Amino acid sequence: MDLSEVKHLISEPAAAFLSRPTHRLFIGGQWTDAADGRSFETLNPATEEVIGRVASAGPADVDRAVKAARAAFDQGPWGRMRPVERQRLLLKLADLVEAHAQTLAEIESIDNGKSAAIARAVDMAIVVDFFRYMAGWATKIEGSTSEHSVPYALQAEFVTYTRREAVGVVAAIVPWNFPLVVAAWKLGPALAAGCTVVLKPAEQTPLTALYLAELIAEAGFPAGVVNILTGDGPGTGAPLVRHPGVDKVSFTGSTEVGKLIGHASVDNMTRFTLELGGKSPVIVLDDCDPAAAAAGAANAIFFNHGQVCCAGSRLFVQKKLFDRVVADVAQIASALPLGHGLDPAAQMGPLVSREQMQRVCGYIDIGRAQGAQVVAGGGRQGERGFFVQPTVLADVQRSHRVAQEEIFGPVLVAMPYDDLDQVAAWANDTPYGLGASIWSNDLSKVHRLIPRIKAGTVWVNCHSALDPAMPFGGYKQSGIGRDLGKASLDAYLETKSVFIAV
Repeated sequence: MDLSEVKHLISEPAAAFLSRPTHRLFIGGQWTDAADGRSFETLNPATEEVIGRVASAGPADVDRAVKAARAAFDQGPWGRMRPVERQRLLLKLADLVEAHAQTLAEIESIDNGKSAAIARAVDMAIVVDFFRYMAGWATKIEGSTSEHSVPYALQAEFVTYTRREAVGVVAAIVPWNFPLVVAAWKLGPALAAGCTVVLKPAEQTPLTALYLAELIAEAGFPAGVVNILTGDGPGTGAPLVRHPGVDKVSFTGSTEVGKLIGHASVDNMTRFTLELGGKSPVIVLDDCDPAAAAAGAANAIFFNHGQVCCAGSRLFVQKKLFDRVVADVAQIASALPLGHGLDPAAQMGPLVSREQMQRVCGYIDIGRAQGAQVVAGGGRQGERGFFVQPTVLADVQRSHRVAQEEIFGPVLVAMPYDDLDQVAAWANDTPYGLGASIWSNDLSKVHRLIPRIKAGTVWVNCHSALDPAMPFGGYKQSGIGRDLGKASLDAYLETKSVFIAV
């Protein structure tokens, strides 16, 4: 279905926004075309229809946006605002997102493919709560005082204290799987700290960031505090990361791209945080109810079509329960109805792009070639849209590529294990360490296992639960630094030591 076919399914504001012939860049509080006039198409992944055209920012636009952010930080009213004023603006923005949540969810659904109902209930709720949580931190940034112990001047008197100061201009680069959620995870702490931001959404899903720019302006943020550049990685993202006027880069995406961004940031000594890929284990202990474990494992991998950095993509089940749990997960997978995000009966939508669909199907073929047994799903569904069947693979070896590499789609690999020592070693046997879940009611075993899992988050009898106050990030090649919680605020602040001789 094209836009004309879905207009009756969406709100009037969403239809009006999507009907615009071209979506422009937001720089210095103004909407503008790309300097070279370039644009690109954004597609509905459920139908492969063009939704609209979006301006494609190049190096000249990046330079304009960074300079606008620098001017707002150094010269504009933003730098003189008191913390309570930043707090009020963030709270106002949260209120506006809440008021426009249905519109944003519908736009996200059409541009990304996810369920509009889930985007409304989950994504928008996370955005609103996180902006409100970070608004509270704006008034709680503090340094400390101490008694001095200068070893060569013990008789002198000093007043010594530390200050926490905004790092400056932030380049925030967000992925396509949770476009607005991750944008909020970067904007919230950056703005609470007093930074200014150049935000680049993924080229596959640029639209909700542009709608958010309108709400940012309506909330009253000064011009240049938030700038939105749409475009691809090489043309927009790379010059943004390399720009000498950027003080910090915050990136969420693949480990491969994250490494490139880390190298580029070090060249300029730009501060950076990276939230990267994952291959998260789901560990089912032998005391667990098989049906509950299967339902949890299915949700861990099939939520958001498996396009989740911490998706539970490796299932380890104690041998005596293995056949039952895998059979139950396969049954759940086979029964999941697929459809476009505006279909209330659909429980799983398309992947975000043809490229991603081909990548995921390619991994399924690799699994087959290496000896995996397909017990559910196994390939593309239909001829229109980027739909991939929920897939479960058994007879997988830990050395197989499907067990080692991030697939980023609805593909689960299942393996039996013997004991806690074995499963702890196997859980850590990838380059990643973003998340893990343990399914058990034996708290003694659970507490022995948690410290042995090398992951930034361990869930027990749940998976992918998020709280604004709980830090989120990874060990090993799953990233550097943390989103969410006070830890995310610290990443946007410098610490200055002050000595005053008295």
